[in-house]
Amino acid sequence: MMEKTAIVTGASTGFGMLSVIELALNGFSVMATMRDLNKAEALLTMAKEKSVADFIRVKELDVTSSESIDKFKNVLFALSSVDVLVNNAGVAVGGFSEELSLEDYRKQFETNFFGVIAVTNAVLPFMRANGRGRIINISSISGRFGFPGLSAYSASKHALEGYSESLRLELKPFKIDVSLIEPGSYQTNIWTSVDALAVNPDSPYASYMKSILKEIESGKEDYGNPIEVAKLVAQVASQPKSPKLRYLIGKSVKSNLFLKSILPWENLEAFIIKKLSDKHHLK
Repeated sequence: MMEKTAIVTGASTGFGMLSVIELALNGFSVMATMRDLNKAEALLTMAKEKSVADFIRVKELDVTSSESIDKFKNVLFALSSVDVLVNNAGVAVGGFSEELSLEDYRKQFETNFFGVIAVTNAVLPFMRANGRGRIINISSISGRFGFPGLSAYSASKHALEGYSESLRLELKPFKIDVSLIEPGSYQTNIWTSVDALAVNPDSPYASYMKSILKEIESGKEDYGNPIEVAKLVAQVASQPKSPKLRYLIGKSVKSNLFLKSILPWENLEAFIIKKLSDKHHLK
């Protein structure tokens, strides 16, 4: 039986690290990539605990660096095949649009969008040569539903959604599947990053940001276990039939998107603003 190879970006923590482990447990030889190899210890320790260390190789990859991408391409030639790519590397830039610089937006897109394209384009020639492949892009509910204070992050994920739809149609004739996994609130993402969303007391948006942070804090008990997302990644990578385009996962994400699909936007925004105002005295 031919060995199958999976590549995971952003593998040092969170969804990426857990996806590496789950893919290895499902029989894949996994190339775990990360920008800083000094952060590989947690992954390697977990791999030993799960008895899958022999199936995991750690490689340096900065998805925002052309030089790093070129080195990554050279590494690919040594692989017997490239069967699955999990584009997980991502950053979160929080803040209100007026107070963010264009550089903040560019930083957000360099990793979450352009980085995905760069790694995908590096891998595609190998998948086409094999006549098969699966690309799994880790998106977010924020790619389907905007939220105040997250315009940069949400915009980058919306862009990823559109790119993935087009890419799926482009690659279908080559038997290469493209899927999006869209998590809600989990213990590893933007919602738990204090640095990403900070209150500037001199900002005209200070009370608004406080309301948002309190709303996020009050919902932490409902955050999902990130292993759920990692298991879904392994499932999509391993299933014999062609996977779907989108996989929603997390508490309330399906109901929230259903409401967005049936309610006029005016009603939806009134509900969100009222919820923040009533609970946290937003003015």
